Amino acid sequence: MSKRIIIYTAEDVASHTTAASCWVSRNGKVYDVTKFLNDHPGGDDYILKYAGKDIGEVMRDKDEHDHSESAYDMLDEYIVGRLGSDSTIVSDDWEATDDFHPDDTDQAKDFEKNQFLDLRKPLLRQVWEANWSKSYYLQQVHQPRHVPEPARFFGPDILEYNTRTVWYVVPIVWGPIAAYFFLRSALQWTFILPAFTVQPMLPWKALSMIPTSSYVKTLLCFFVGNAVWTILEYIFHRFLFHVDYLLPDHRAFLTLHFLMHGVHHYLPMDRLRLVMPPALFFTLQSPMTRLAHALFPPAMANGIISGAFTFYILYDCMHYALHHTRLPAYFKEMKKYHLAHHYKNFDLGFGVTSKIWDIVFNTILPV
Repeated sequence: MSKRIIIYTAEDVASHTTAASCWVSRNGKVYDVTKFLNDHPGGDDYILKYAGKDIGEVMRDKDEHDHSESAYDMLDEYIVGRLGSDSTIVSDDWEATDDFHPDDTDQAKDFEKNQFLDLRKPLLRQVWEANWSKSYYLQQVHQPRHVPEPARFFGPDILEYNTRTVWYVVPIVWGPIAAYFFLRSALQWTFILPAFTVQPMLPWKALSMIPTSSYVKTLLCFFVGNAVWTILEYIFHRFLFHVDYLLPDHRAFLTLHFLMHGVHHYLPMDRLRLVMPPALFFTLQSPMTRLAHALFPPAMANGIISGAFTFYILYDCMHYALHHTRLPAYFKEMKKYHLAHHYKNFDLGFGVTSKIWDIVFNTILPV
């Protein structure tokens, strides 16, 4: 049975430098020579001296250590993978322009060069069956590609349809829900309502009975919810969507990462994958809304949830606009800031609607 050849980065090789795990590279191939250490005629110290490095030159250097042809043949017994392309698109030199329009990626040449994802084929199965290390996946998924039409996740149209979300789905789905929570809060400041699980429908006739004081209290909670969303936006983006370096090196976790946020960095201008599908936001908001009701009385919790949901709608619509729309001054500045997160440094600049929490947590991205 032939070995499964994995694509690694130089950083992968450099992390194996001990007698317990000793890797080297040569001519773009990666070798695990751990089991050969004790058998090396020159002693294990000589190999460990070059552990984690490329040994092409030193093996050719007769003054350093002479190697026969059989030594090269023996080395092939320890091959475990090869080095992938180290070319990058993201650069500290990248500068945002008002009329930023990236050129389309040559899909055939890109796959031939990088052996990462073939944009001409459905992506999800390729990620699941991939032969890359986590390090190579993270290196490549953060190098933006651009295609004229949305790339396919699945082959069958019925599955593919559910992976695409047009931007206006967000206000259509979540706008009425945010309004519902706002009115429910105002009613609860006025009189006791049955639990949602008992009577989810609002007593519409009672809306005319809500005093101004109840609306004021709800508005105060609403503004608290606005502020809460800004920190949640930062937390989700930095610690959930960019959990990159803590990911286990397993295809299930890499596939999950790709679905949640990796695809957005890989295809940042894909207009049908710039906002959260309703199912994803429903999953993310569920523990947050439960926490709000655990911490606060119902009227206060629903007001806060209403404000947070409203700012979420603003966030997702603004996110779409930052990638695809000409904008007024403040939003134009945030567009440059967010695109720099994609094209300059994806480890900084997590704010989308505001830089405030990047400033607080020292992750501001100079643009």
